[in-house]
Order: sequence, then C-alpha cells, then structure tokens
Amino acid sequence: MNQTSQYDFTIIVPVYNEEDNMERLEQTLATFLPLALKKSCVLFVNDGSTDQSGRLIGEMCERNADFFYLTLAKNMGLSAAMKAGIDAAFSPLVGYIDADLQTTPGDFNLLLEHCGDNQMVMGIRVGRKDSFVKRLSSKIANGFRRMMTGDKITDTGCPLKVLHTDYAKRIPFFTGMHRFLPALIGLQGAQVKEIPVRHFPRVAGQSKYHLFNRLVGPFKDCFAFRWMKHRYIHYAVKNTDLC
Repeated sequence: MNQTSQYDFTIIVPVYNEEDNMERLEQTLATFLPLALKKSCVLFVNDGSTDQSGRLIGEMCERNADFFYLTLAKNMGLSAAMKAGIDAAFSPLVGYIDADLQTTPGDFNLLLEHCGDNQMVMGIRVGRKDSFVKRLSSKIANGFRRMMTGDKITDTGCPLKVLHTDYAKRIPFFTGMHRFLPALIGLQGAQVKEIPVRHFPRVAGQSKYHLFNRLVGPFKDCFAFRWMKHRYIHYAVKNTDLC
C-alpha cells in the first residue's frame, strides 16, 4: 500500500542540492504537520542532488514518521520532480513548496480552507523579498504568460500550491510546466483561487534560476502551451457498465 494514501494531504518538496537548508526544512515541516488542517505528510523528491541532500533526506525520514522520499536517478529539473511527486501521491490533496523556504508551510492552512470549491488554490507572494532583477524578470514573464494563456493568474511562480490529486494527475506535463500549472489545470475546467501568502528571503543555499532561464524558457514554453491548448483532449463519460 502506498503510504501517502493514509493521509488527506501530501506536501511535495523537490530538492536539488539544498544541503544547507535541510535542517531548517526538517524543523519547519515537522512543526507544521501537527497544526495542519488536514492529516498531512511530506514527500521529498531528491532530484539527483550531488551534495549531501540525499543522505540528509534519508536521515530526516528515519526520524519523522510522516516524512517520505523518492530519489530520481539523475537531475531532471523542477517540472520532472513535481510530476514524480504527484505520480507517487495517493492522498486526496497534493501540495508543493520549494525547499528554500521562501514561503512557509504554515500558510498551507490558508490555502486548504478554500479547497472545497476550488480544484487548485495557490499563493500570491506579498512583499516579495527577492532582488529587483528577480522581481522585474518575474513581472515581465508573468505579463507575457497571461497574454499568451489568458489564465489571469497574478503570481504563477509562487511556490505554494494545493491541488486536488485527481486533477493534478491529469495535468499534461512537459519541461517547464511548473510555470503553467494554473493554465494547465484550467484545461480540465478546474476552478483556481489565489490567496495572499507571506514571502521570506533565502537564507541558505543558492537559487537555481537566473535572468536567462526566468525569461527565455518561459517565453518559449508559452508557445508550446498555446499549441497544446488547442489540441488538448478533455472528455466526460456519460455512463458505463464497467462497474
């Protein structure tokens, strides 16, 4: 039996070379779980880390009964790590948070309150603590993405999201898809809601993103999404005698 099926909510944490953040990550997540509105567990996805992150994740999971992990054979990127986590989760709800803890697990409760009527609830980072260049590049990329996708989402890059797992498993995945989760789940006719959440500066480790991959990659992916949007197959079964 997949152990995540014993929980109501699985928090996916993709990890790539975040050894300096692991102690703080363990403490923060372990503190949150007893306070969560839903019975929750944590699923670390080690995305082929080359530092000590993998070893530290294993030790964390031994110490915490509600922590689990899977390790990818090699580094595949954030979208692949998220897909692997969603594929492995069997709780009714699945969430996502970055290992850098620039958002806090405590704010998952703000999102979970709205999961009854919405298939996806995500944060809007209030008072972002990023550099001017990072905020500017995000603003440009978000504006272009909204124009191309029509999703009207304010802050698609916010690394704090909760989704209904059955919808999440049907999202068409491709490299870079993490930037398009609201638009992709919207193809299923899902309701998406945004909630303001706190934002914090990175205190350890290094960002895996820079100006080039914040702008050029998203621009290219917008055209891929537009192509797929007009060819996406979404059907509903009226009746069956299979069961």
